[in-house]
Amino acid sequence: MLPDFRVRQRDYLLEISRAITQELNLDKLLGRILIVSAEMLAGQAGIILLRSSQKGWTVSASHGIPSTFFRYLDPLLAAIPDNEDPKRFELPEVNRVLQKLTRVASLGLLTGVGLPLIAGEKVIGVIFIFRNYVSHFSSNDTALLQSFADQAAIAVYNAQLYTQIRREKQRMDALLDSAADGMLIINPDHVIERCNPAFARMISAEVEKIRGQTHEAVIQWMQKKEGATLEQAEASGWPLTPNATLYIEGDLLRKNGVPLPVGITYAPLINPEGVLLNIIATVRDITHFRQAEEIKSTFISVISHELKTPVALIKGYVSTLRREDASWDRSVVNDSLEVIEEEADRLTELIENLLDASRLQAGALSISLSDVSIKHMVEKIVDKFKTQSSKHHFKVDFPDNFPVVMADESRIIQVISNLLSNAIKYSKEGGEIRVAGQMRPDQVIICVSDEGPGISPEDIPHVFDRFYRSSDATRMTKGAGLGLYLARAVVEAHGGRIWVDPKPGDGARICFSLPKEGKNP
Repeated sequence: MLPDFRVRQRDYLLEISRAITQELNLDKLLGRILIVSAEMLAGQAGIILLRSSQKGWTVSASHGIPSTFFRYLDPLLAAIPDNEDPKRFELPEVNRVLQKLTRVASLGLLTGVGLPLIAGEKVIGVIFIFRNYVSHFSSNDTALLQSFADQAAIAVYNAQLYTQIRREKQRMDALLDSAADGMLIINPDHVIERCNPAFARMISAEVEKIRGQTHEAVIQWMQKKEGATLEQAEASGWPLTPNATLYIEGDLLRKNGVPLPVGITYAPLINPEGVLLNIIATVRDITHFRQAEEIKSTFISVISHELKTPVALIKGYVSTLRREDASWDRSVVNDSLEVIEEEADRLTELIENLLDASRLQAGALSISLSDVSIKHMVEKIVDKFKTQSSKHHFKVDFPDNFPVVMADESRIIQVISNLLSNAIKYSKEGGEIRVAGQMRPDQVIICVSDEGPGISPEDIPHVFDRFYRSSDATRMTKGAGLGLYLARAVVEAHGGRIWVDPKPGDGARICFSLPKEGKNP
């Protein structure tokens, strides 16, 4: 029979062991272990050191220790070399450092007892209790203490794993919640276990209402353009390998009734035994990609047409003039050369616009500021355009004291010339074309107006878009849809803005502003 105090000690240790193995909060667990250790060993203070392969030995919990003690201890712990066998080499060195520092710091009044924390073969750390007396432990005492230390080591190890798992979950939650693409985690039965906010926004629904629904109830296609559906792929044996991915593209039905172009990538999560655990779906909004494809198609169509026409005219006139079986009058030759020159200028303008558009896309559309008299510039440009049309009456309306502004003269000439060219093209019946200037405290405003049919309200939001041409514009005139796009880029590069000014009655009026002192840095 065991003596009563041995029974109570054993029961006490069992009770404490159960308590600490149920605690998963690492900080609370370490504090509890430290207090129990101090009670068991009748100590006045204590610390727990934990070992990390990245950080080495660090103090993770303390009780009754002055802060000055750690100023001496931390450098000593940092000096302990990492070893492949920490149980054999590092633990004795940690105990030696603590014993020596304890004697020096307490002037020999204190001693210490170290309990190593070892889970299996893994060295977790050490419990060190400071006492003011030296005592010897019996074999039973040693066995009970070691049993407690072993239980504590397992509890600390489990708490560390739990903390690591919790941090990984927090990291995954943060990644999912901050991802711009929609993310779904789907179980093998196609029930959605997790949905991030980005996907909920895509389909105009709430995260809570998506979670728990089936994949088929949420992912509904209005039109599928590429790839097999998830159900079709699984019917064909997908996934065959852990790295198999499935991609499908199409128009996804949404709660608001407006379809959304998306591309969905499905990736299987398979355990080492080959069992499908989850399907990870990444949903990307491809609206901009669709728009880019449409712009590309428009670009090829427009540019092909715009290049083909002048080239065909130039080639036709040159071939005609080179005919050896005909003798042409000088007037015919001059007229033909004039057409060739005009078409060559048109090609040059188109190429320059394309180059400017490329520079703008690359962020390399630069401006060089200098003092510019807008009024005198406009008068010169208008004089040039007067020779191009006998049907139009040009009027320049600027105040006499219109200020000189800081601007890139060649770029502003490009903007005004484009607006005047459009005014002529879109008012084929003639009428007045007016260029007017207005002064404001910090800026000037220039407006170009004509007496043509004007701009349709539905076209106004798009007239400055790249390659945009309304149906009326396409029918009435030639062009690549780059002029106003480049005009906006030039004006905005100066720190101004450009807009369509709804004009009472017929005609179109486009205005732009420029800061007097140039763009603010």
